[in-house]
Amino acid sequence: MGDRVKTPLDGYAVILAGGTGTRFWPASTPGRPKQLLPLGSGPSLIRDTVDRSLALFGPDRIRVVASAPLTALLSAEIEELPAEAWLVEPVARGTGPALALAAREISAAEPNAAMVSMHADHVIRPLEAFRATVARAIEAATTTERLFCIGARPDRAETGYGYMKLGEPLGERTWKVDRFVEKPDPETAQGYVEAGTHLWNTGIFVWRCADLLEAIRSCTPEMAPALPRLESYDVSGFFEAVDPVSIDVGVMERAPNVGVVEAEFTWDDVGVWNALARTRPTDAHGNTVVGRARLLDASENVVWTEGVRATLCGVEGLVVVESGGELLVTTRECSADLKTLLARMDAEAS
Repeated sequence: MGDRVKTPLDGYAVILAGGTGTRFWPASTPGRPKQLLPLGSGPSLIRDTVDRSLALFGPDRIRVVASAPLTALLSAEIEELPAEAWLVEPVARGTGPALALAAREISAAEPNAAMVSMHADHVIRPLEAFRATVARAIEAATTTERLFCIGARPDRAETGYGYMKLGEPLGERTWKVDRFVEKPDPETAQGYVEAGTHLWNTGIFVWRCADLLEAIRSCTPEMAPALPRLESYDVSGFFEAVDPVSIDVGVMERAPNVGVVEAEFTWDDVGVWNALARTRPTDAHGNTVVGRARLLDASENVVWTEGVRATLCGVEGLVVVESGGELLVTTRECSADLKTLLARMDAEAS
């Protein structure tokens, strides 16, 4: 995929690849994190994300941020990136410090550079529409000195996503952000879909590195006092000194100069097993199967098997996952709470 776009965009791709994907247990484990699973299509999520970034920016303008153990696992699969592409988080402190690290590293080499922050677990199609949206956002960020989100038009009343209320228009498919709304209730989310006044917050952000660092200085007390350590290349000291904070809360919800560009592409945050029904093909009865399965009078199920064949008879709306000697059976509705359920199981076991 990397050679499809011959003219690279004028910016850098920063891929956030931290986390092990607890919500995809038992297939996702510390030794094989979610990013290495083919949850979206044929390739793994990290392979798909890097290929997309290669097509837009080329190998020298990609940075991947992850812990040291994850970097070792991911770089073994993504061999074509140079060593400087891998930025190691000494300790997990959220997406805020991770992106501050990336912005500092990039701006040290290219002071006026723009960067596109994306997660390693999104499904985005098609490539050319993604490129067109990112190009528009880079142009907007570099000509207005605003911090931009990329927002997706909602096609359902999703309560697990964040939303942005559209403000004053700034250009084609581009607005000021009036405010952020985090995970509304079903009735509110349905109102947003019908009114067309809100976009999903995809978690894809575009800004000049210098503008992000300035926004951190002025808006983010969780990180601002520690920035001098980062500027003096004391990465460990910076991460030790900051408080955990997401970039959404620490910067985007506080900064006065935030805009949004509407996505021309389709987007999905592959966050739970239930998402496979959107990112993978389904049969005539709404079943999604990865691996081997027999389904008799069964509908709307998600099945993932790696070692054995599953047989489902007369059931509806289940998630069945077999991996690594473990078998998970839950409902599609409850799969959204898998992280919490696993924590309960661990607490009761201890």
